[in-house]
Amino acid sequence: MRRADALAVEAGIPSLVLMENAGRAVADAVVEMSGAARPVVICAGPGNNGGDGFVAARLLAERGWPVQVLMLGDRDALTGDAAEMARRFAGPVAPWAAHRFDHRSIIVDALFGAGLSRPLVEDAAALIAAINGSGAPIVAVDLPSGIHGDSGAVMGIAVRARRTVTFFRRKPGHLLLPGRIHCGTTTVADIGIPDHVLEAIRPHLFANEPALWRDSFPRLEPDGHKYARGHVVVLSGELPSTGAARLAARGALRAGAGLVTIASPRSALAVNAAASLAVMVREAEGPAGFASLLSDRRLNAVVLGPGGGVGDQMRDKVRRAAADGRALILDADALTSFGENPKELFTILTNHKLSTAILTPHAGEFDRLFSSIEKIPSVKQKLEAALAASHETGAVLVLKGSDTVVAGPDGRAAIAENAPPDLATAGAGDVLAGIIAGLRAQGMPAFEAAASAVWVHGEAANTFGPGLIAEDLPEALPVVYRRLRN
Repeated sequence: MRRADALAVEAGIPSLVLMENAGRAVADAVVEMSGAARPVVICAGPGNNGGDGFVAARLLAERGWPVQVLMLGDRDALTGDAAEMARRFAGPVAPWAAHRFDHRSIIVDALFGAGLSRPLVEDAAALIAAINGSGAPIVAVDLPSGIHGDSGAVMGIAVRARRTVTFFRRKPGHLLLPGRIHCGTTTVADIGIPDHVLEAIRPHLFANEPALWRDSFPRLEPDGHKYARGHVVVLSGELPSTGAARLAARGALRAGAGLVTIASPRSALAVNAAASLAVMVREAEGPAGFASLLSDRRLNAVVLGPGGGVGDQMRDKVRRAAADGRALILDADALTSFGENPKELFTILTNHKLSTAILTPHAGEFDRLFSSIEKIPSVKQKLEAALAASHETGAVLVLKGSDTVVAGPDGRAAIAENAPPDLATAGAGDVLAGIIAGLRAQGMPAFEAAASAVWVHGEAANTFGPGLIAEDLPEALPVVYRRLRN
C-alpha cells in the first residue's frame, strides 16, 4: 500500500487528496451505520491513520454530527499530511485518558491501521481495552488497531470492530484469522489510486474468488466423453478405515472426473464395492499391487492419505505414485508417514518433475511434517508458513482451516474467506482432496485446481447449511457448479 500510495502521487494525485478521500469514506461508513446523528468519538493515532480520522471528524462535524477527537500521543508531534488534517479540524481534541466511553456513541478507531509491526503496550493497550469494553459500535480505519497487516495476528490486544473501511485493496490481515474476525464487515473504498499501479506492484497474494481461477475451470464440450475428463484413483485403507477413501472418491466424481477408482486392499474389497455405485473398485494389495494398478496410464490423478494408514507401506506407495509424474494429491496419513523424515518426502516431490504435487495438511499435520525445518515459520504465521513450505517442497500447499491458504512454489497465494463453521466436521478434508483430484484429472493446473476446490468446497457447505456432514458436500456441488457456469 505504501508503494501504491507513492505511485498514485507520482501519477499526479496529491497525497492530501488521497487522505481526504479516505477520511470521507470513513465518515460515510459512520453515517451508514447509524443513519441519524449521534455522538462520535474518533480515537486518533500518531500517523497517517490518525490523519484519516481527523478528516472523518471534520466531515462529520460539517454534517452536524457531534464529534470529539481523542488523541493518543501529542497532537503537536503529528507530521506531514496528518498534521495538516489535524490543523483543519476545528473541533475539540482531548487526551484519551480522561474520557469515559459511552455505549450510545460510535467509536472510530483511527489509531494504527495496517502498518503496525510491534505489540501494543501501556497507553495504546489501555486505550484499546477501553474501546472494546465500551459496548459502542466501532468503525476501524484501514485495519483494526492491534492486528498485524500481513499475518492477521493480534499484537498483544486488538480492536474488535463492527465495520472496517480499508482503501484500494484488502490486506492479508483482513482475510487471515483472527484478523478477519476483528474486522467485522470490511468494505473497500476507492480513494483515487488508479488500478494501473498494480502493473508495477505485481501482487502475488489474492483473495480466493472465482475471478482468480475461472478461466482454467473445466468446461464440458458438446463432443466430450468420460475418458477425456480424466480418471482418478483413490487409495483405500484397511476395512476399519474405508470411509475416508469413499468420501474422497465421491468428491472426485462430483467434481467432474470422468472415472474414479478406489484402489482397495483385499480385506476391504467387499465393503468398498457394496458402498460404491458409479465409483469403481479394484484390488491393490500392498505396494506391489498398487504399483500394478498404476501401470494403467489412463489413471492420471492419484489421491493418497485419506484413511490409508501410516508407515512404511504408505511411504512406498507415495514413491511409486510420484515416480511417473501423475497429478498427485497427498493428504492425512500420506503426510504423517513422513513426519520423522520430511526430507525424504521433499526429495520425492523434487523428483516429481512432470506434474506439481498438491499437499493438503491441516495445522497439526503441517507441524508434524515441517516443524523441524528451521526455514519454515510456525503455522501460527499461516501465510508465510504455507509459502515457505511450498517453496521448500516444490508442491502446492493447501494449509487448511477457516482461512485456508493455497500457496504455490511460484510465490502466489490465495486466502479463502467463504468457509462456514459448519465445515468443521469429520471427513470434510477427505472430500476436499477428492475435489482437487477431480479437477486435476480434467487438466486444471495445480495451483488453480487447489484454489478452486477450496472455494467450491466452502460454497458447498454454505449451500447445504446447518447440520452439514461430509457426505453432504459432494451432493451440494451441482448447485455450486451451476452458479459458476451461469
